[in-house]
Amino acid sequence: MSDSVILIDKPAGMSSFGVVARIKRVLSEQEAGKPSVVLNKRRRVKVGHTGTLDPFATGLMIIVTGKECKNAGNYSKLDKVYEATIRLGQTSKTGDPEGELTDVSKNIPSDDDIEKALTKFVGEVTQVPPIYSAIKIDGQRAYKLAREGKEFEVPARKVTIFSLDLVDYTYPTLKIRTHVSSGTYIRTLAADIGETLGVGAYCIELRRTRIAKWDVADAKKLSDFGIDS
Repeated sequence: MSDSVILIDKPAGMSSFGVVARIKRVLSEQEAGKPSVVLNKRRRVKVGHTGTLDPFATGLMIIVTGKECKNAGNYSKLDKVYEATIRLGQTSKTGDPEGELTDVSKNIPSDDDIEKALTKFVGEVTQVPPIYSAIKIDGQRAYKLAREGKEFEVPARKVTIFSLDLVDYTYPTLKIRTHVSSGTYIRTLAADIGETLGVGAYCIELRRTRIAKWDVADAKKLSDFGIDS
């Protein structure tokens, strides 16, 4: 695995950087045949990821090791497929279950309302990524600036939503499956759907199931590496 691609099914509650750190420790120990605490830097395995998943999210991550790390940028540009559960009637400051919630509306959209709303987001759309994101603003991560209470603007971006399918709708939860271009934020998509419906919304569950040709069904669990999640 010194110069390879590893597919990982990330568990909920762990950051992408946490996944990389754990995989790096295990691979470094395997490479040297001894605990990582006694390794010098020259004997550590180089490990990187090709795009973050929010801590609350689960699913496919492409981990690159060794010389393959130089191609990380190419993998990050690939399109992706997500399954998401959206909670209607409220908004979240972070767009996910970890943020402060605000009640917006108790109106119950009809099935027809939902279908019409979803069709508006298929194709090229403009998104403003969440302030609690890994986007860099003047060299600093947006989420760090947000946590410090600093005011800033996240620039809008054009993304493409190739498909957006309704999986299930039982108010107040809406389940969708969507195929999107790189750079698309599903938390933003959820919030925008809620705004279109006039009731507010945020993402309560998120799972990445595909990245281009790679499927989460072929990914390893952290437990396969002896890592407790």
